[in-house]
Amino acid sequence: MKTLFVSALLAFLPVAAQAACAPTDFAIKEFKPSANGSGAAVRLMLSGELVNNCAEPSAAQIRIEAKDASGSVLQSKQGWPAGTTNIAPGASAKFDLGRQFRFQSEMASYTVSVVAVRAW
Repeated sequence: MKTLFVSALLAFLPVAAQAACAPTDFAIKEFKPSANGSGAAVRLMLSGELVNNCAEPSAAQIRIEAKDASGSVLQSKQGWPAGTTNIAPGASAKFDLGRQFRFQSEMASYTVSVVAVRAW
């Protein structure tokens, strides 16, 4: 029974492993929201750079929120700028989550934050 428990624990260990880094160890650099086109053909570009300031290679998930003039969230999307690849310490990964959003004329501001960290 003890062997079965240890085997089960070892089987799930890689899934449960988390990065030694925290969201505060990452920084968003040069976030530039912009829109191109007009009418129904407006394409959002919500681009920037995610920088790993942690001592360990790891990846981070970001969230971008589109808000109206009163600060209410109209849309929120999340993504992993480096995909399933760790970002080396001091290195960065470029991102553009604009294609995930549907343009609304009420969009007045955008915020970006790091919401999760893990090592792949």
